Amino acid sequence: MDIGSRSFDWNRARAFLAVAEEGSLSAAARALGAAQPTIGRQIAALEAELGVALFERAGRGLTLTPTGADLLAHARAMGEAAGALSLAATGRSEALEGAVTITASEAWAVFVLPPLIAALRRAYPGLSVTLLARNEISDLRRREADIAIRNAAPEDPELIGRKLGESAATLYAAPEYLASIGPLRAAEDFKRCDLVGFGEDSSFVAGLAARGLPVTGRNVSVSSANHLAHWRLVIAGAGIGVMMTEVGDAEPDVVRAAPWFEPFRFPVWLVAHRELRLSRRVRVVFDHLADGITGPGGRLIKE
Repeated sequence: MDIGSRSFDWNRARAFLAVAEEGSLSAAARALGAAQPTIGRQIAALEAELGVALFERAGRGLTLTPTGADLLAHARAMGEAAGALSLAATGRSEALEGAVTITASEAWAVFVLPPLIAALRRAYPGLSVTLLARNEISDLRRREADIAIRNAAPEDPELIGRKLGESAATLYAAPEYLASIGPLRAAEDFKRCDLVGFGEDSSFVAGLAARGLPVTGRNVSVSSANHLAHWRLVIAGAGIGVMMTEVGDAEPDVVRAAPWFEPFRFPVWLVAHRELRLSRRVRVVFDHLADGITGPGGRLIKE
């Protein structure tokens, strides 16, 4: 086979795949960590190379043309092949040095992981660690990260996971705010409360309603999709919000809004790609995180 018989730029195909999946140049640029004009040039160059139109405008976004839709499956196959190649190469590395990327929610990335990563670097100075603080699930198969902390068991057969236990979260508010609305002695009292929401995500309000609290979207007075901004709004007295109990109980400027309210509990899983667990450096980081979270000093996990 003559692999040099046709020149093809994978970066252009990757840009095409990202735009198709994200729906716009700006979203694709964020996903790839590139500049929007660069993504636009790569798409234009690919269209010129193939002699076809791949996208058409739909409002502020882009939609696939029929030809683009036909080619999308091939681009996805290329992406999976590229990811598999990188995984195989990384998985066979036995050097205890190099880069490892960890992804976790914003709250975990800020309040839980920094001391564990600092200790890891002291023990293994050859490692370079990137911490992705994001609430969306990263695609481990495409190497968006090597290790993830998640609240559900992995369903993909190519991923492996270790359940570390359970974590808890409950409702908090500034004492001044609670004094302004009166004590919350029973569920009915929540009708008069202000909630700090999570942007357009209604699952927080729905979860409270499912627990018997008579709240709706009308109770959301202020919101932020950023979990750290959510927490700062709670501390500032904007309303009632939610946080991990280990973080909330240690914050001197808030109290539990309703001590009788049973905290939310959710599993904590450490997840990696099966192939990457063959890599010594990823295995060391995986085990270090597991030990740090569940060990004697890791009281974050509630069994």
